[in-house]
Amino acid sequence: MERDHSSDSSSDEKEERGALVPQNEVKPRCRFAAFEIGDLPARIRRGFWTRKRYLLAICLPLVIILLFFSLDLGSLFRGVSIIRADSTGDRMRESELRAIYLLRNQHLGLLRLWNRTLSFAHSGSEVSPSPPSAPFNSSNSTTSGKIVDPSQSLNSVSFEEFRSALLEQIKLNKRIQNTLLSTHRVGNTSLGSSDDNVDFDPSSSGVDVCRKVERPAERRTIEWKPRKDRYLFAICLSGQMSNHLICLEKHMFFAALLGRILIFPSSKLDYQYDRVLDIDHINECFGRKVVIPFEEFHEMKKIKMRIDRFICYIASPPCYLDEEHIKRLKKLGISLGKIEAAWPEDAKLKTQKKRVVDDIVPKFSSDDEVLAIGDTFYADVEEEWVMQPGGPLAHKCRTVIQPSRLIILTAQRFVQTFLGSNYIALHFRRHGFLKFCNLKKESCFYPIPQAAECILGVVERANAPVIYLSTDAATSETNLLQSMVAFNDKPVPLIRRPDHASAEKWDALLYRNHIGGDGQVEAMLDKTICALSNVFIGASGSTFTEDIIRLRRGWESASQCDEYLCQGELPNYIAELQ
Repeated sequence: MERDHSSDSSSDEKEERGALVPQNEVKPRCRFAAFEIGDLPARIRRGFWTRKRYLLAICLPLVIILLFFSLDLGSLFRGVSIIRADSTGDRMRESELRAIYLLRNQHLGLLRLWNRTLSFAHSGSEVSPSPPSAPFNSSNSTTSGKIVDPSQSLNSVSFEEFRSALLEQIKLNKRIQNTLLSTHRVGNTSLGSSDDNVDFDPSSSGVDVCRKVERPAERRTIEWKPRKDRYLFAICLSGQMSNHLICLEKHMFFAALLGRILIFPSSKLDYQYDRVLDIDHINECFGRKVVIPFEEFHEMKKIKMRIDRFICYIASPPCYLDEEHIKRLKKLGISLGKIEAAWPEDAKLKTQKKRVVDDIVPKFSSDDEVLAIGDTFYADVEEEWVMQPGGPLAHKCRTVIQPSRLIILTAQRFVQTFLGSNYIALHFRRHGFLKFCNLKKESCFYPIPQAAECILGVVERANAPVIYLSTDAATSETNLLQSMVAFNDKPVPLIRRPDHASAEKWDALLYRNHIGGDGQVEAMLDKTICALSNVFIGASGSTFTEDIIRLRRGWESASQCDEYLCQGELPNYIAELQ
């Protein structure tokens, strides 16, 4: 019993020692005697099962691979794609598509250039030696007395435009190269070799791509010589300030045709124009009194203010007047005569007919002392004549309707403080523009990425370091736009007017004269800053933009690079109408 107990104890100790053998201890290899026949079948069975496991481990992957290719099990996983943002293939495909788009633009640009050279060739061969017909009363035009060969002038202009257009294509080709090479960059180094003989610096080309547009030597004009006791009462009601300025400009044309002094509207009925416009400047341009403010008319007539006759250009509603505006006129102490339409049949038309001077003068001529023709914003009269640089009237100024002196000085101070001599101005209209543009045949509301791409095209041509941004867009939109406007790997700052701060003196004149913070004054200040820029990008369909273009033409600051945002393009995505 005792022996058995010791035997059990020793076997337990062996098992414990066996259990405590470290994992990395090498167990001694057991040697089997040649004549231990009794253990042979057990060893054979153990070796067979071990080899079977090895074979299974080797053969199972091979069977799975064969099944994968024979049964096309991969198709089960193709519905799930793993997209890697840094995939070289994806980036190469994106670059190739972008390059194709740029190549298409280059193709179109070359075709336009070719067509222009053809048109110049045809027009040059058809130049008539007879002198051009004299313009209508070009009283303030200047002639040098030199005889200019039209064909020579034509050829010189076409050659300069050819050089400018050729430069555009060279720069576009460089953009295509950079786009294709962008996927082959290692760090900041491109795999494409740089050839000093191929690289081209536009600044040393001798071509001023964004040169100023020269003002025509001659203008078609008429004299404005009003009778001292005959007046035209201006009424402008549609839209905001920019619409009203267009309306006033057309009123001035009508007043000149009819020989009348123009009465500016009262601030109780319209905007306070003396805060934003230089009314004295208008009279100085013509060398006589051609416009008077309402207050001066009120002083002359006292309690006898009367509009003797309404001959309405707009037929429906007559003179564009509603009951509310008629009440406001009467509240000013003005008695009203009969209201009639010049062309009653126009009430059925959706758009106004085009009219010429011969239509206007007979219809609106009257011996009444005070005449009103109503809102003329929608009047379509001699558009090409009215919209020419400097306008249709003979005067000695660059432009007649312009911002007040205080606003011009403030704009110049802002440019000196923030922008410098070389900047692009961008009118980026957004508020209320989405629905307005999408109702048009060709929408003018562009997604931010597309707008940024168009802006960069102008930046490249103009080579300007900063952009002045005049916009009503939300901060979320302007922030995104700023993040996407970068040229040569550097952001191009979009600069907006800051809020008034007493430490800054650029706007001190406005606040010293108690017009700072006025919404219309700030809007006119924006227009003035845009009008002073080297290059202007406008918003198609905006009268704010059109007024800036008018100022630029008059001030001779318009450039060859001025354009509407994404001009010639449609938005790459347009929402459905409601």
